[in-house]
Amino acid sequence: MDSIDRILLDAVQADGRRALSALAAEVGLSTSAVNERLRRLAAEGVLAGTHGHVDARRAGFDVCAFVEVLLAAPGDDAGFIAGCLGEPQVQECHHVTGDWSYLLKVRARNTGDLERLIGRRIKSWPGVVRTRTTLALSSPKETSALPCVRGGEPC
Repeated sequence: MDSIDRILLDAVQADGRRALSALAAEVGLSTSAVNERLRRLAAEGVLAGTHGHVDARRAGFDVCAFVEVLLAAPGDDAGFIAGCLGEPQVQECHHVTGDWSYLLKVRARNTGDLERLIGRRIKSWPGVVRTRTTLALSSPKETSALPCVRGGEPC
């Protein structure tokens, strides 16, 4: 990956719908060369799809919560992860160090929806012994973008 690839990655993270011709003008390459670079980055798994960003609150998911989960034994990981992968309200699942096994970021429409998500679904997954939930009151910054270029220089 070179500096042009990094500039392209920053550009498509900022606006995935930018025209190839605009990207080409930004990096000084032909449209076909930019298209080929983006295809290569996707084939290598660096560029993992093009997604629209949905504002959770405007879409009716007013509650953002972080759920710490303790599993009974390491052998319970596969079943627990399968539960996470099958639950669309779980946005992120992280295997963590410390007193807990996993940290989940979840979205719910309201506190009743959150209670159902945790009580009826998450706590029913294999190996779940205990959970602890923290509600986010607000989220001044939320992004999945990575700083591929900073100050015009590759990171």
